[in-house]
Amino acid sequence: MRTLESLADLDEAVRRSYTHPILIFKHSITCGRSAMAFEEVEELIAIEPAMDVYLVSVQFGGMISKEIARRFALRHESPQALIVQRGTVVWHASHLRVTREEITSALAAIAG
Repeated sequence: MRTLESLADLDEAVRRSYTHPILIFKHSITCGRSAMAFEEVEELIAIEPAMDVYLVSVQFGGMISKEIARRFALRHESPQALIVQRGTVVWHASHLRVTREEITSALAAIAG
């Protein structure tokens, strides 16, 4: 899991989505639901180690979080997971829907 610390990092992550889907995970360190979602994302990484997963801490990366919402025309939520493919959000979920199973199912649907 890589932390997005700048808009340049976000741009690079989106560029990578043109070769394979990526996951952006927006996380709040002060939210219990977000902590549970973080564990789910860690489980996903354990079974899909090649998956590019990018972390945005909403406390420390507010500018990046706002840019994600603006760029992809999504409401900011936390926790929130977005699958980006070819520069476009093809799936997103927030709160209790951010689970390993939901993300894995979305990736399978994308793969066809």
